Amino acid sequence: MRIDNLQYANWSEKIFRQLREGGVDAIHVTIAYHENFRETVLNFEQWNRWFEQYPDLIMKGQWASDVDQAIETGRTAVFFGFQNPSPIEDDIGLVEIVHTLGARFMQLSYNNQSLLATGCYEAEDTGITRMGKQVIKEMNRVGLVVDMSHSADRSTIEAADISERPIAITHANPYDWSPALRNKKDDVIRAVTENGGMMGFSLYPHHLQNKSDCTLESFCEMIARTVDKFGAEHFGIGTDLCQDQPDSVVEWMRVGRWSKEIDYGEGSAAAPGFPPMPAWFNDNRDFGKLENGLRAVGFEGADLAGIMGRNWHNFYETNFCAAGETAQHE
Repeated sequence: MRIDNLQYANWSEKIFRQLREGGVDAIHVTIAYHENFRETVLNFEQWNRWFEQYPDLIMKGQWASDVDQAIETGRTAVFFGFQNPSPIEDDIGLVEIVHTLGARFMQLSYNNQSLLATGCYEAEDTGITRMGKQVIKEMNRVGLVVDMSHSADRSTIEAADISERPIAITHANPYDWSPALRNKKDDVIRAVTENGGMMGFSLYPHHLQNKSDCTLESFCEMIARTVDKFGAEHFGIGTDLCQDQPDSVVEWMRVGRWSKEIDYGEGSAAAPGFPPMPAWFNDNRDFGKLENGLRAVGFEGADLAGIMGRNWHNFYETNFCAAGETAQHE
């Protein structure tokens, strides 16, 4: 089983076919960065058209059982998530609506302060807001997973403690391996994992040691050390693959509508676009290389299967349904 718990590619038949060539059974895709509710609905509509156009390649994912169905039918299950709470605007009632539409992950902030939590680029981290506490409670109730990938340290720790269900960091790496603002310090990872949560290791070059020049061995050794420290069952892959995206999409990701200036984020003013991927991982066909890299540093059996996808499957099984409901939906 192979699950990638974060991609934001420029979707096309080519990429859908590469997912099948790479044996990727499920992906979590970002369908909102700064979109409001109506704009996000249009993104749901676009995916519905793709599901109609390519029924032999992809299918909509809502429950863990959809991953199993995708495997049985030779397709990739597609799960939806938001990298910002902007689709719920200022209306807590929209939490249940977006879950009904198919959203399964929502970040409480994207780099900046939101109505719910502080982003990792803010100078002051004031933690989870009053509205944030209420939204977490509602997300727990309906089965919308709290994602803190772009949130600041205090906010992430508080979210892990406040949430009555496990939370996720869908795409990041340890800060001590690569000190990017977006990567997570040990106390943050510990708060998430000790509360039963999950973290997906990212292949986005700005999150990697030596960026685009990061070696497969270095990446896999980092995974091994992190797993030894916090437990193998809490980790998976969240590549943050942004394949075939134009540089204008980076500008939308970083700037949205909140600034008139270009925000280069973790990039360089001289290179505001997407950095090149490491040579050993260009697209979904390279998942076999990653699996072989993990084998080379000693992963095998249940631990290897867990990192490659089984851990995310288990997480889906218990966290996508409403509180108190049975895990599987047929």
